[in-house]
Amino acid sequence: MSFNYRRSVLIIWLVGFFAVVLAPSASASSLVERGKYLTEGIAGCGNCHTPWGGPMKGKYLAGGNSFGDDKAPFKSYAPNITPDMETGIGTWTDAQLITAIREGTRPDGSVIGPPMAIEFYNGMSDHDVKSIVAYLRTVKPIRNSTPKSVYRMKLIAQKPAGKVADVSPSKQIAFGAYLVLIGHCMECHTPFVKGSMVLAKFGAGGRVFPGPWGESVSPNITPDKNSGIGDWTDAQIKRAITKGVRHDGTKLRPPMWFGC
Repeated sequence: MSFNYRRSVLIIWLVGFFAVVLAPSASASSLVERGKYLTEGIAGCGNCHTPWGGPMKGKYLAGGNSFGDDKAPFKSYAPNITPDMETGIGTWTDAQLITAIREGTRPDGSVIGPPMAIEFYNGMSDHDVKSIVAYLRTVKPIRNSTPKSVYRMKLIAQKPAGKVADVSPSKQIAFGAYLVLIGHCMECHTPFVKGSMVLAKFGAGGRVFPGPWGESVSPNITPDKNSGIGDWTDAQIKRAITKGVRHDGTKLRPPMWFGC
């Protein structure tokens, strides 16, 4: 075998090797795509973490929106969750981000408080939470420091999530329950008293949300036929979720997000 022939074979092998090693893997790509779908859709991260107004208005996931007031159990500010190294999550490891999302504990050990829906995200599957983290790594870094949140209530981290399996879409009710869970629908649609959810009125609505849109009150999304969605058809419920239009044709208002 000639030297030139061996060299040609070696070059071809090396080209193939580095094409495999350096090219983005299909699994990494699918994680990011799934994370984008979840972040921009059912998980609704931008609903809180993308600024509604001020000089940072519309800066995707840069944080700064405020919740509560000096009379409420808390006045909190959505943090910057872009990969900015100084003001965002750029220095956090994947494991730290997963713990923050599902268990409510930051890398420094402090506990994340409302309105972060930790009690719901605690049941997010391993694959879905890893997908969200993978997607957040691809977001444009934005420098934006946010004020420190103030809580006049006890903050409790969630239990370790452990291993959480995916729920098969073929199991319609179980999968629907999972989507409601990670979509934290009940976070807005259940009354709160002194910072705690009133479980006896789970899904009954009544929470008030002031913002640039004015003041919105979350509706009852239980199957009650008089005040809830008991008389709505499946198509009407789907239209409300995806298009923001009620069964009577009137439009829903923020902070409800659409297109999930």
